[in-house]
Amino acid sequence: MTYPEFEKSIAHRLVDTVEYVPGSVVIKSILTKQTGTVTISSFDTGEGMLTKSSPFDNLIQVLDGVAEIIIDEKSNTVETGQVIIIPAHVKNRIKANSRFKMLSTIIKSGYEDISL
Repeated sequence: MTYPEFEKSIAHRLVDTVEYVPGSVVIKSILTKQTGTVTISSFDTGEGMLTKSSPFDNLIQVLDGVAEIIIDEKSNTVETGQVIIIPAHVKNRIKANSRFKMLSTIIKSGYEDISL
C-alpha cells in the first residue's frame, strides 16, 4: 500500500499529521526517495516494533510523549524534543510504555567510500 507524501511548498504542523489510534502503530510517509525516507509515526501505549537492524543510520526525533528505544540491548528513554541516532547494522527495537509520536529520517547515501 502506498501513502501520499506531504504536499510540497506549504507549512505543516508535524505533530498533528498523524493521530493516535488505540492498540496501533500508525506510520505516514512524509518523503520517500532513493536516497532516503522521512516518516512520522504514532504509537499507542503497549505497542512497538519488532527487533530489527538496518544498513543505514536512523535519526529518531520524539515529537510528543516518551519513547523507549533499545539499541544493542541498551534501553534509552527519549522524550519530546530529543533525538537519538540508531546506528546502521545494530539491532534495535522501539517500545511505547506510554503513547508517543516520532519522526524518523533515514539517509541512504553517504556510505560510499569517498576520497577527499
